[in-house]
Amino acid sequence: MELKQYFRVIQKKWWLIVMMVVVALTAASVKSFYFTTPVYAANAKLIVNQSSGDGLNASTIQTSIFLINSYKEIIKSSAVMNKVVEQYPELGESASQLAARISVSSANNSQVMNLVYQDTSYEKAAAVVNAVSTVFKAQIPSIMNIDNITILSEADPAANPGAINFNPVMNLLISFMVSFVLAIGFIFLLDYLDDTLKSESEVLEIMEAPVLASVGRMTKSDLKPAFKSKKAPQQPKAGEGKYATIQQ
Repeated sequence: MELKQYFRVIQKKWWLIVMMVVVALTAASVKSFYFTTPVYAANAKLIVNQSSGDGLNASTIQTSIFLINSYKEIIKSSAVMNKVVEQYPELGESASQLAARISVSSANNSQVMNLVYQDTSYEKAAAVVNAVSTVFKAQIPSIMNIDNITILSEADPAANPGAINFNPVMNLLISFMVSFVLAIGFIFLLDYLDDTLKSESEVLEIMEAPVLASVGRMTKSDLKPAFKSKKAPQQPKAGEGKYATIQQ
């Protein structure tokens, strides 16, 4: 099939593309603005600093980086989460709920840990992540027998960030692209399943016989009988014949 034929197939069903795109954009808009609960993320930063009598060196920094993997698990452990629930009952969360919603990450070869907590209220998310940071810093000396945690930054409860799961522009763009591609594919599928002959070239290709005649598309107006107004010939009156009679 040539490029012109592809274009003709799409041109015949352009309304189907428009319909599917409009339906997809409408559904994406309704979901984004009416059925999406905003989720906010608050983060705090901690630094693991293994100090020694000679100050910082490559060995102590590398040791601190190795400790981060252990600290990621300790933060989510019941030893820390139970203390958070005990010291901050106003949060209204259980230890298991806190552990499920908080995430800990660190860049490669970095001593900085990033704690992120997600909730439908940013104020609550900030309060939780700050509470976890404070309790973790206080519990590390008793758990690891070493005091090497420093809080670099805490979440600001008064901040007003945007929701991390609310991006209507991106949702509409993705809906447009997906619906447009699906509509194109559906049109070509319908054309592939349609086995009717539409042109003389298809007849020659399949039947290998010449086309003797073709019938064009007819409309309802073509089927109506054509009435032409013709005047009926008038009958001559008495004595008004074409030829005069001879009196005898």
